[in-house]
Amino acid sequence: MSDLSDKTAKICEVDGVEIGVIRHKGDIVAYKNVCPHQGGPVCEGLKMPQVCVELDDQQRTLRQTFNEDELHFVCPWHGWEFKIATGEAVGDPKYKMKRYNVVERGGEVYVEV
Repeated sequence: MSDLSDKTAKICEVDGVEIGVIRHKGDIVAYKNVCPHQGGPVCEGLKMPQVCVELDDQQRTLRQTFNEDELHFVCPWHGWEFKIATGEAVGDPKYKMKRYNVVERGGEVYVEV
């Protein structure tokens, strides 16, 4: 899977379970393609950097920027965001995507289920 990128997850099926595999900061991570919020196909959603908001002293938005160091999956069903590095929901870290161990050997990627 040398064609893995930081922007697109490859969806594969292992023993009837869909798994999204994506390269993140040089590592390969794999998550069950099920949103822990409402069951949507989270790994098929948009991949985007964290949105950072700068506020003034009255809590009004001055500007928004992107933090390219923190990439998120955005579930296509309800827009919930999950940190690709940890699988935690941005708004409520008690919701966490199921992560699988990944081994890369000889240009091949193996997901331990």
